[in-house]
Parts: sequence; structure tokens; C-alpha cells
Amino acid sequence: MSSPYRIVVLISGSGTNLQRLIETVHTPGGASEIVLVVSSRAEAHGVVRARSAGIPATIVTRDPAVDRGARDHTLAAVVAAAQPDLVVLAGWMSILSGAFLDRFTDRVINLHPSLLPSFPGMHAIDDALAWGVRWTGVTVHYAEEEVDGGPPILQEPVPVVYGDTPDSLRERIRDAEHRVLPEAVRLFAAGRVLRDPTSPRHVQILEEKPS
Repeated sequence: MSSPYRIVVLISGSGTNLQRLIETVHTPGGASEIVLVVSSRAEAHGVVRARSAGIPATIVTRDPAVDRGARDHTLAAVVAAAQPDLVVLAGWMSILSGAFLDRFTDRVINLHPSLLPSFPGMHAIDDALAWGVRWTGVTVHYAEEEVDGGPPILQEPVPVVYGDTPDSLRERIRDAEHRVLPEAVRLFAAGRVLRDPTSPRHVQILEEKPS
């Protein structure tokens, strides 16, 4: 039997997307398995979700007194010890530097609540409402040092309805996140995501796993 596809999830908050991954792609001893959850906050409810599912969870905080690169070296060592095939940022509320990303080239993906490149950053939902756009959405993209700057892997549009509030729009976006993120992980686990080595902003989703 082949080894499970090993996934590490980085979180900072309640962990609703982590919970969805646990429900959809976490199959211990099967095709894919979440082998570690890392939180930047000790009080994050996602830590409880992980441990309730029998998944090891640990804390690597962002201390303002500690250089970001030094923190990311520590974080990279913690993650590398779990031997991940894929690192998923599911609400990880901290910018990652090359000290981390260079250890896991093309193996770190992020979830963002807009159709990138529109509305990058921390306030994507508020920004979409302020602009009055008719559509926003969800993007799973490769994580790079530029905030929300990596090439998209999967996207799903979400309509913006007249009278929407941040909370009502966030609820529909969360529903889309719960579809798109597990699908992206399944595609990676199946070997169907290919980043063009000569044109790295272009990502191909293969119909079948390459032989």
C-alpha cells in the first residue's frame, strides 16, 4: 500500500476550513492525511478541532520582538519534521518569508476570500463591498513572499447581492471556501496540479494523474 499524501495545515483562528479538510480529505492510512496542524495563536479554536480529530497540533507564535526570518526558520523546522507533501494555509494570519517558503517550493498553498488579483490583503470582503463589485469569490493560490501574489490554482466566483453586509457576504464566501480548498488538496494529492516551469504564473489542472 502506498503511503498517504501528507498534509500540514497552518491556522490562526477558529479553523472552519481546517474542519472541512478533516471531514473531506483526512483519511488516516488512506489516500491523504493531515499529519500536523500548526497555529500561530495558542487560543485558536482550530487547535481544539485538530486534537479532537486525533491530529497533532502545535503552536508557533509570532513574537513582535523576534525577527520574522528567525520565526520562519523555527516554523519551517517544525513543519519539515512532519515530512509534508503539501502545506495548506487555512486562515494563517501572518506573512511568510523566504526562510519558510524556500524550504517547501511549490508545496505551500493559501486560501484567499476574493478573485485574485482583485482585493488582496486582510480586508478583501470589506474592499469588495466598498468597490460595489457584482462578483467576488475565493482563490486557492501558490503562496509567495508577495502578499496574495502567487498564481491561482482554483477559483470560484461568489455573487455580491445588493444590501449585503460583510457578515452576509462572508457566509457565502465561506461556503465556497469549503468547496474549493478540499478540491485543491484532492487535486494535489492526485498529482494533477502542474505549475509550468518555464512560465510559473501558469498552472495546469491535468485531467488524469501523469504516468
